Amino acid sequence: MAPVEAQESYLPFRDYRTWYRITGSLGSPLLPLVVAHGGPGCTHDYVDSFKDIAALDGRPIIHYDQLGNGNSTRLPHKGADFWTVALFLDELDALLKHLGIAERYAFLGQSWGGMLGAEHAVRRPDGLKALVIANSPANMHTWVSEANRLRRELPADVQATLVKHEEAGTITDPEYIAASRVFYDRHVCRVSPWPPEVARTFAIMDEDNTVYRNMNGPTEFHVIGTMKDWTIEDRLPQIAAPTLLISGRHDEATADVVRPYAERVPGCRWVVFEQSSHMPHVEEKALCLATVSDFLRLHDA
Repeated sequence: MAPVEAQESYLPFRDYRTWYRITGSLGSPLLPLVVAHGGPGCTHDYVDSFKDIAALDGRPIIHYDQLGNGNSTRLPHKGADFWTVALFLDELDALLKHLGIAERYAFLGQSWGGMLGAEHAVRRPDGLKALVIANSPANMHTWVSEANRLRRELPADVQATLVKHEEAGTITDPEYIAASRVFYDRHVCRVSPWPPEVARTFAIMDEDNTVYRNMNGPTEFHVIGTMKDWTIEDRLPQIAAPTLLISGRHDEATADVVRPYAERVPGCRWVVFEQSSHMPHVEEKALCLATVSDFLRLHDA
């Protein structure tokens, strides 16, 4: 696959800067695709593979690091009251306006990025012509319940290690991290070793977990941050944009976690990737990118 030219820049947002990269040309007649990473608090790196859609069909792909993450302004001193859904919706609106694509674009959000995309879509922006929700919960209570169900299926010694360190408050201990990795290798990314772009995201989060800690909490199993009671289930029928839902057969975003999108978003199409967990764009890359590209082509006109 021949490389496609890319350019990086920064969006002035409030008193800060949001990093973004455009792969391909915004002059293309095809819908530009904005890709939002998960977390909250990850970086664009682990969803970087979506840029290859530009080589598949000629469409421009926009990645960005949400405020507080990656190449964007880091704000480790900001507390929970700063990190809100409204903040990231405003940032997205500012990006669309800055790029001049607010009248016509597609959006793909992975995990938390899909939650953000759903919050964006229920407002029915005129310019949103296609929506892809990838591996995203519709209700955080369901997410936590299913994460803990999957955790109970881990080997007994792994479960015991997790409990021991959680009770002792030593979740940064290497033994706890190793035990958590067993869950991640089953239900987050099943490619071993993790590809460099995936490892890079987690390494950056280890340096600065401000957003994840405040919005989610210490772990995938223990959600005590500002998103702990979040749900969009009852608002999903308000989404008007054509929607593709994707998930993995072994995903931490289990069928019960993502099903509300399939059942409540009008006309939603759901594709399950049989060999994947939380990252089909890494675990079954070619099939995932082709699936997204084919969906977007239906809505380019």
